[in-house]
Amino acid sequence: MKIVRFLLYLWCFAPLLTGCESLLEQSPEAEFAPNNVLMNENGIKSLLYSAYQNFQGQSEINNVLAVCEVSTDMMYNTGGNANLFLSQFINFTWDPSLSQLQGLVWGPYYRVIRDANSVIENMDNVQASDGTKRVLTAEARFLRAYCYAYLYNWYGTVPLRTSSTQEEDLPRAGADELKAFIESELEASAADLPEPGAEELWGRANRGAALAVLSKFLLNTKQWEKAAVATQRVMDLNYYALFPVFKDLFKVENERNRELIFVIPCINQFDFGNWYPAGAMPPGFVSTPQLPEYRWVPGIQNFATHYRFRDNFVRTFSEEDDRFVLVVRSYVNTAGQTIDLMATVDNARSFKYFDNNAVSNAHGNDLPIVRYADILLSRAEALNEIDGPNQEAVNLLNEVRGRSSLGGFDLGDFPDKEAFRDAILRERGWEFFSEGKRREDLIRHGKFISSARERGVNADDHHLVFPIPQSEVDANALMVQNEGY
Repeated sequence: MKIVRFLLYLWCFAPLLTGCESLLEQSPEAEFAPNNVLMNENGIKSLLYSAYQNFQGQSEINNVLAVCEVSTDMMYNTGGNANLFLSQFINFTWDPSLSQLQGLVWGPYYRVIRDANSVIENMDNVQASDGTKRVLTAEARFLRAYCYAYLYNWYGTVPLRTSSTQEEDLPRAGADELKAFIESELEASAADLPEPGAEELWGRANRGAALAVLSKFLLNTKQWEKAAVATQRVMDLNYYALFPVFKDLFKVENERNRELIFVIPCINQFDFGNWYPAGAMPPGFVSTPQLPEYRWVPGIQNFATHYRFRDNFVRTFSEEDDRFVLVVRSYVNTAGQTIDLMATVDNARSFKYFDNNAVSNAHGNDLPIVRYADILLSRAEALNEIDGPNQEAVNLLNEVRGRSSLGGFDLGDFPDKEAFRDAILRERGWEFFSEGKRREDLIRHGKFISSARERGVNADDHHLVFPIPQSEVDANALMVQNEGY
């Protein structure tokens, strides 16, 4: 009866995959044996939903985002329990024993890989149409490839687990092997996934998501020609477009718009929400003149930890930039006082996400993984790296800037590849703050370490990747730690 209750729970609450899900208690592995639940469509879907849940349902996804920004020139953090570990990422003092290295990414993402492998291995035995089996297999391959791409981003090479029958002790794959696997899996999944908008539920994979994730992986691994081709393939789907008003792009009422290619979907329920705003609100926040539509009401939680912008980043914005309105610089508190956040060092706040109907710390704003503006800027960057600035690359950059009321550039404004590269990096900072992209952008542009040193941080080249969690080194006799740790 336990497995029946488990499957009913997963199946009945599958629609909640339109929001971040809480961790679901897994039944013993034996209960997933091919001779029972994994021979029918509902059973295999339940296992696939478990893979999605491990990826999309992390209540601490806000801390994953924070790690990728507090370690950069963009974000700062103070106060609360989160600061106990985020301070180590601010100061580059992390080491293999830091539990968040396992708990935030390694553990959840390898659980996705485990579930995806089981879906793929058992699909031949499932009683379902060939079309259904192709789509479910493609989703599993996509999720597995996405997780390997993200693991590579954080840790470098990792063990390549593609089957439940592999030995428990497994060495790290070679870089070429792992990159080739990720690319081939994303290509294969793109071929069988539904067209954008035709996926069964919002938040599940479609062809655009696979091509977009592929585009970003190729860009981050500096495969410029391939990245240029992949981004063009996303554009050629003729489905995606920039949302007209930047500050409204992320509002709950505008979710599922055609700029959002792949997201972590959230709803305003405690276990399924976007927790980032609870850490972004300043103490005693009630409202801000910059965004009068957002108001705190009793019951919305304001965390003791505070996600803050660095002043040097804030000062790079133009006052004419429509995106700047989401960088809150003053607010009214519960005593009716107007507080100037810029009067305190590194204290402006991001209000990219806020839900007036939030429940406790759970806001309903979806967290973007890839959106169309990223594809446009990624193609512009790739084209520049191939042949230097050209008119198409400038046009793509201008398309993103134009949405935010900024004037366009002329090709003559960029005398060389480096000048355009710097413009792209600046634009990406203004466009993608609070989306967890700054660390990978600085690494790709060769400025992650130098930027940290400019802030007085004792950073070295080995900090370009995080250490393999010590618990994984201890558990796997063939695991070799990253150099420098």
